[in-house]
Amino acid sequence: MREDAPVSLTDKPLLGVLKGDRPAVPPMWLMRQAGRYLPEYRALRADKGGFLELVYDSAAAAEVTLQPLRRFGFDGAILFSDILIVPYAMGQDLWFEAGEGPRLAPILAETDLSALTADYSRFDAVYETVRQVKAALDPSVTFLGFAGSPWTVATYMVAGQGSKDHGLARRMAYQQPDRFATLIDAIVDATVIYLCGQINAGVEAVQLFDSWAGSLSPLQFERWVIEPNKRIVAQIKALHPDIPVIGFPKGAGAKLADYAAQTGVDAVGVDETIDPYWANEALPKGLPVQGNLDPLALIAGGRAVEEAVDRIRAAFADRPHIMNLGHGILPDTPIAHVEALISYVRREGVRD
Repeated sequence: MREDAPVSLTDKPLLGVLKGDRPAVPPMWLMRQAGRYLPEYRALRADKGGFLELVYDSAAAAEVTLQPLRRFGFDGAILFSDILIVPYAMGQDLWFEAGEGPRLAPILAETDLSALTADYSRFDAVYETVRQVKAALDPSVTFLGFAGSPWTVATYMVAGQGSKDHGLARRMAYQQPDRFATLIDAIVDATVIYLCGQINAGVEAVQLFDSWAGSLSPLQFERWVIEPNKRIVAQIKALHPDIPVIGFPKGAGAKLADYAAQTGVDAVGVDETIDPYWANEALPKGLPVQGNLDPLALIAGGRAVEEAVDRIRAAFADRPHIMNLGHGILPDTPIAHVEALISYVRREGVRD
């Protein structure tokens, strides 16, 4: 779909919700819907030999993106890639340790940030994945691109890997705020380039994942979450005013309202720890929301899922809503439970 093409809210329900529609049946997709809970994904990843090899094989990455659409008929497709492609394109070494996850050459207190030499051609394979998915996607499905938000990306860049409390990044932010700001600024610039490249290749909306936003104090949250995301949104809107931006600051808690009001996002993701009734009252009136089913409730299945879905839908009944998880689907999620969730949401939506 071209940006200047009219949007059919009926024929493309998820994009319609991002633009303010409230259909009887909420559109659905699940974070990490293309992943380890699917046997077809595990087989393809084993064939490619590693995660990074899979991401950089555009045909394989496109296949992974499409797998959950074929199996479940979701209303949204999320690009298969990784948030650490941005630091990799910024010039930081990236590799994946088997069974342990991603590794980066850490940015230490004495590391010369100017030594990082950007190579944005490292985005090209991802753009090719977008083009291949776009060509194969059903017209009713909304194609979502994504990137990690600067704070979350910075936590990996500083530590060289994931961590429990993100202490190294938080210390640098307190002890060397000007230096940390330089790093955040570089991530902002790279992220705008990356997301605009995805948009030019064919995605119809983008999501900013701030998975570790909850580790910051209120003042630090303002500086390292709200402000950088606000700049990213403004720059994307200046270039692509019709492309919706979803912001997802996991763990934001009561700070979610300020995030939604100040960043300029078109929709906000709500994680599973937030009371949806509180969110409905606290968030700007009419702002589309996404979420917030607990991934563990989906593993439990049955009444646990149905009761949670009923509560979420009741809380967000008067605003545009996308049914989704409060975070990514877990690897041990039964496929039958995903099928039951979709059936229940769509059946109950018709009854309403």
